[in-house]
Amino acid sequence: MPTTPDRAPPLFVEELQRILTRRRMSWRKLAEMVGYDPSWLSKVKNGWAAPSPDLVRRCDEALEAGGALLALGAAGQTRRPAQLPAPPGGFIGRGHELLRIHDALVQPIAEPESIIVAIDGPPGVGKTSLALRCAHDALRMDPQRYPDGQLYVNLRGYTSDEHPFAPGRVLEEFLLALGVPAQDIPPEEDHRARLYRSVLASRQMLIVLDNAATSRQVEPLLPGTTTCGVVITSRRRLTALSMRVTVERIELGPMSDSESVQVLNWVIGKSRVDTAEHDLATLARWCGGLPLALRIVAERVSAHRHHSLGDLIEELASERQRLDALATEESIAIRTAFAWSYRDLNPRQALLFHQLSLHRGPHISAEATSALAGLPVVRARRLLGELTAVHLLESAPHGRYHFHDLIRVYAAERLEADSTPADRNEVVRRLTDWYLHTAYAGSLALAPFRLSPLTPAPPCPGVTPLRFDSEQAALAWYDLEAPNFVPIIRLAIDYQLYQTAWQTAIALFDYLRLLRTSGGLWLATSTLAEKAAIALGDRRAHGWVTTSLAEAYRWLHQYERAHRVLEQSLALQQEIGDRHGQAWASAVMGFVAVDCGRLHDAHTYAGQALALFEEAGDRHGQASALFTLADAYHGWERPADTMKVLTRSLNLFQAIGNHDGQGLALAKIADTHAARGDHERALECLDLSLQARRLAGSRWGEADALARRGRTLEALGREEEARVAWREALALYEDVDDPRAREIRDYLDGSVPTPGGRVLTRPAW
Repeated sequence: MPTTPDRAPPLFVEELQRILTRRRMSWRKLAEMVGYDPSWLSKVKNGWAAPSPDLVRRCDEALEAGGALLALGAAGQTRRPAQLPAPPGGFIGRGHELLRIHDALVQPIAEPESIIVAIDGPPGVGKTSLALRCAHDALRMDPQRYPDGQLYVNLRGYTSDEHPFAPGRVLEEFLLALGVPAQDIPPEEDHRARLYRSVLASRQMLIVLDNAATSRQVEPLLPGTTTCGVVITSRRRLTALSMRVTVERIELGPMSDSESVQVLNWVIGKSRVDTAEHDLATLARWCGGLPLALRIVAERVSAHRHHSLGDLIEELASERQRLDALATEESIAIRTAFAWSYRDLNPRQALLFHQLSLHRGPHISAEATSALAGLPVVRARRLLGELTAVHLLESAPHGRYHFHDLIRVYAAERLEADSTPADRNEVVRRLTDWYLHTAYAGSLALAPFRLSPLTPAPPCPGVTPLRFDSEQAALAWYDLEAPNFVPIIRLAIDYQLYQTAWQTAIALFDYLRLLRTSGGLWLATSTLAEKAAIALGDRRAHGWVTTSLAEAYRWLHQYERAHRVLEQSLALQQEIGDRHGQAWASAVMGFVAVDCGRLHDAHTYAGQALALFEEAGDRHGQASALFTLADAYHGWERPADTMKVLTRSLNLFQAIGNHDGQGLALAKIADTHAARGDHERALECLDLSLQARRLAGSRWGEADALARRGRTLEALGREEEARVAWREALALYEDVDDPRAREIRDYLDGSVPTPGGRVLTRPAW
């Protein structure tokens, strides 16, 4: 068989043959169906010719392969991923476990059972090190067993305060690594899983799934063949997985005394010749056999060759004595080792170490650390690197840092012991000030057209907020920091920084309205802001945060609650005479009325809001109120009035540069055309709407435009294009946790004849 680049991709041919066999169809019959000469298909079958894109497409359509042949035809065998991280250095012990795992991974391909090894055990026990050591040993000892490469992912199942990786996200990364073009990767998780299994069907690969949270997270990532080996690590026993597939389960416990001594000796023995065997045995006993504790202790001993090992042992023993009641807990030896490591820090490192425990989010940047510590960013970044080097901090993607969960507990203990309430209050004030002013700067970048109710006081000395030169830069920061916003606002409240708390929540408004994350984030931040405003006794603040809270309830379809909160907000604004606040409260009352189908109420509220916005000179508010008027006219089937008002709204949004507003105005104009039966013009408007919403960075807006586009394409009889649009909308709705996702999924699965009405709810925002 030739080996030129023009040969057919083996995976494509094998999958094609499998489908033909299942359907009891010959290659000659396939030639008739796709309109190709049988002799040419014979060349493709035998690898003498590569299938053209047209042939691949025709085969996929004729055999109803759902895109699998398209992906395999494009992918070929050009990718051999090698994703395994480096093997752990100085790996010692675990001989029994190594043998069991090796026997499982190198068993003959002819064996009928799946090759899946699951390693579970407590944190710090060395599950990942064992998995990587075994994987590299298997590749070294039998290079021909897994010739097609390795895949690796940290599923983040137990990373402190972080969400585990969704299987769909991991499947996308794996498919890209396997050579599947991005445009051929389906949006649905189950479709990705099927394609993943198809691509792996004739490959021999080793797959390591590290730090899994549940069986559900792992199952879509398993190949459907016995030719691949899988190693899984998790803190819990994956019982559900074991009930569905054959799993070689390894329960990993603490190391033996002899193995623990070997670990210490391997690190310490290189730098210290005065180490007695009984001293190492004592250290090993205090470490409880946990590799994490052993390594930290050994590194500290090795780094301080001039210290008496006996003195260090005595200090360690003394601390353990104070925690004697918890001697059986796995965390005790680790905490003791942390204490020893902490005491070797210089004063500046130690101070930052326990100050960082005040940041309650899942990760922190060097810039936020700079504010927290009152240091220049360069100095803060250097200190973060130093703490990372001694294993008291871990690096995270995008130049961020986070604690191991047990180390965070210890850092908080040191904070309580080594600082005063005044010290902690000063740190929290700097940190929360940085978030407030950076979020405010982001809102100015996202919505320079907005008349903001905020006038934040100058930041504390030593606090340098970020500045953004584009909407994209601001969105990138918001997206990275999104998991931190609720913990930071709650921290401000806990330290009675109520002004900072409510203003931070309002500063997030222009990010939250784009709904790039779950609407639950909006609700959580607004709820905390209301608590802060009440505690502060600031009625103006209370009026604004309740308006934001009501909008959060509206996005979550809790309309009755939204209306009640808005009544409270409007009353507050009227009592204090805040005309601009009244305008937005009235506008949102109109939005809710539209969603509930109360068009007369919506028209009334919108008229009141429009007059107040004109009085305030708020063009963005005027354009938003005009939306509601247009919704009322549309519901009353007055297309001329609808189009007139929408055109005026669109012109205002264009004048102030609000892309999201332009996108929604164009979507509503498309609805008006569709109501007249002019679906071609409606589609043109929706294409423009989609561009504007993508430019704005609104994930929800993009989903809304795609859903409307799917409906319009269906009306035009373009069913396949419509389903593509629906699938793209589904992926985005799932990304922002919108309930419309279920309705679209049911429709695409054939469970319901048409998507639910809420898919095309006409948001008035």
